[in-house]
Amino acid sequence: MPLRLTFRQDARAEFRAAVRWYEKQRTGLGHRFLAAVQAVLDRIIVTPEQYPIRYREVQRALVTNFPYAVYFRVDGNKARVISVFHMRRDPAVWQGRADEEAN
Repeated sequence: MPLRLTFRQDARAEFRAAVRWYEKQRTGLGHRFLAAVQAVLDRIIVTPEQYPIRYREVQRALVTNFPYAVYFRVDGNKARVISVFHMRRDPAVWQGRADEEAN
């Protein structure tokens, strides 16, 4: 049975900002990014165990063709997205969120 997917509010905001940024770079690119992330989310809810744990039970799923990863934590029947994160940013950002979620 697929997991139920939830997002931290800041994760949803950064995801939307990235879609807008890509769309400004080239028409249609934002939609391609959105589709690539959605494909990752679809895989996460079906087979989360395929993704490695990176920090404090937070797993990482790479986004195809974009320098992004989805960081998430599975808890029971839910997958909680911690961050939709550009891989060149300081990982302390998503790790800080993971620390908040763990407490």
